[in-house]
Amino acid sequence: MERFKDKTVIVTGAASGIGRGVAERFSREGANVVLCDREADALAKVGQTLPEARTLTQVCDVADFSQVQALVKAAVDRFGGLDVMVNNAGIAADGNALEVSMDDWQQTLAVDLGGVFHGCRAALPELLKRRGSIINTASVSGLAADWDMCAYNAAKGGVVNLTRSLALDFGRQGVRINAVCPSLTRTGMTEDMLEDQALVDKFMERLPLGRVAEPADIAGVVAFLASDDARFVNGVNLPVDGGVMASNGQPPM
Repeated sequence: MERFKDKTVIVTGAASGIGRGVAERFSREGANVVLCDREADALAKVGQTLPEARTLTQVCDVADFSQVQALVKAAVDRFGGLDVMVNNAGIAADGNALEVSMDDWQQTLAVDLGGVFHGCRAALPELLKRRGSIINTASVSGLAADWDMCAYNAAKGGVVNLTRSLALDFGRQGVRINAVCPSLTRTGMTEDMLEDQALVDKFMERLPLGRVAEPADIAGVVAFLASDDARFVNGVNLPVDGGVMASNGQPPM
């Protein structure tokens, strides 16, 4: 498929994990892809695997609005406009409200929620010109909380309602805004978790599909939400979770 031929897409957090999977998916479907991440070396390696003529990489910290503005400008300067903004960059910090450090609290909110807002604010003037779309990476942790993850839960919950708010404000101007809400996905951020077999076994008790998500699983849904097939989908926070949210929380019998 080439659903995104001649379209330009920005993907934040594209050096690894879900972001890399999303960038690769859009590239395979013909898009010009602008990859952003704080990790310069890893970002360059991903960029080298994609078609040179349709790929731009830019080191960017999404917690800094001026850097996100520069990212959008670079995309428009290189490819002439912007059609899709994927706000995916994120971090996580453990701990309840008495345990998490103040630095971790502030940084998690700055990247996971502030970074999404910065991406939306910087991209919207260009997306309005082309009736484009935004896809944010939220989490099932933004739909219902995880134990001892107060900063991450708060940030992703903010992304969930920010997505709804933006969808209300800009839908009539032709820009659709949606979010994906993954559960446990095989990324660098979950590597330690996936090495703990006892923990993985606990996840499998709650995952009806019986496996961990791969980045490509999330990327396919992001591409759908950005496509014309989803032209009447707006303000949705879509669980991409293998069925986790289908449960009421009681254990299997």
